[in-house]
Amino acid sequence: MSLAFQLLLPRKVVFGLGKRSELGSLASCLGRRAFLIDGSRTLHDSPFWIEILEPLRTAGIVVEHIATASREPTIADVDETANHVRRLKPHSGDFLIGLGGGSAMDLAKAVSAMATNTKSPTVRDYLEGVGTGLSLTNPPLPMLAIPTTAGTGTEATKNAVISVDAPPVKKSLRSEQMVPAAVLIDPELTVPNSPAQTAASGMDAITQLLESFFSRRSQPVTDALCLDGLVKALPAIESAYQNGSDLAARSAMSYAAFLSGVALANSGLGMAHGVAAALGAINDVPHGLACAVMLPVTLKTNEAVILEKVSLLNRHLEANGLPGDILGTISQLSRSLAIPEKLRDLGVQQEQLPAIVAGSRGNSMSGNPRDLTDQELTQILEAAW
Repeated sequence: MSLAFQLLLPRKVVFGLGKRSELGSLASCLGRRAFLIDGSRTLHDSPFWIEILEPLRTAGIVVEHIATASREPTIADVDETANHVRRLKPHSGDFLIGLGGGSAMDLAKAVSAMATNTKSPTVRDYLEGVGTGLSLTNPPLPMLAIPTTAGTGTEATKNAVISVDAPPVKKSLRSEQMVPAAVLIDPELTVPNSPAQTAASGMDAITQLLESFFSRRSQPVTDALCLDGLVKALPAIESAYQNGSDLAARSAMSYAAFLSGVALANSGLGMAHGVAAALGAINDVPHGLACAVMLPVTLKTNEAVILEKVSLLNRHLEANGLPGDILGTISQLSRSLAIPEKLRDLGVQQEQLPAIVAGSRGNSMSGNPRDLTDQELTQILEAAW
């Protein structure tokens, strides 16, 4: 095994129960005025809202609440919010805060980039696959990521996923400069998540750990992170699902989600995420749920070319007191977490499969350890339908 690798990370990460109390000192390292994007209006009515804002105010940071991301961000969402920030005349000492799940943090990351890059009035021109090839030339505004779910790991990644209407696809705005400058992960912020949200986001994290581990671009350092994350997440997700107040389980899932973000940012993903992007764009399937449904299918599809790493993973699980059967474990989790088994259970129509195949050919699919033709992918999805 080659020990060569490169690793892209946020500059500073603060992790732990109750760490939201340290938000003021962490944010002070970034600037004096924060543009806040959050992900849920219900958060405003919870005690967490004051517990997040008060340390910022005590530290003398001016907070401008500029948007609430109630859905996965669209081109219009990014353009409108970036224009809002530009009208506030950002300068050195200003930064973005993304507070919420993947959608809020994706919107914040995209806005941080577009606020300082104005060669085009729309983010579409910068997107992979559908844009005009523009790249970010100016550094984004610094960003502080505060996840309130345990799944996407976007607090550690270099891209923001944007929904495109025509054609209906999800595409990334991507740059190494977009990795958040600082991250605060307080697992207590995930306690209000419903069992269904806990299951979907948690399976997203597990999917990312597995796909990064099996990716054709995997590296020794990210493999180590994936192994550690899986040992934490596999036994914890059911506990968090059954008892949302289990702080040990919540901590394990938040930790695993962060590691999954680091892993995917440096080693890529695979078929499950490629297809999940298309399912989200065409059928409006929530991302984590789409990943959860596609994960068993992906593992079975790739099984013949990942046997050596499956064996390595199973030995590692056994050494840590867990069942040494990752394929069986994922199947059991899907049943325990009430994950739908078939694509039709997600509202997918059989006649939509060709469009889903076409929409799956994004960056995520390029990391899949097995090359798949459109015909092969169609057959796989027909069997999964």
